[in-house]
Amino acid sequence: MQFFFEVLIGGLLAGVMYSLVALGFVLIYKAS
Repeated sequence: MQFFFEVLIGGLLAGVMYSLVALGFVLIYKAS
């Protein structure tokens, strides 16, 4: 069960990072 939680948290962190990067690209495109 510990492994499952570690994978879940890792996936959430990766998802947050990807959304921040995507949001940054969108803001850059809208600003230019």
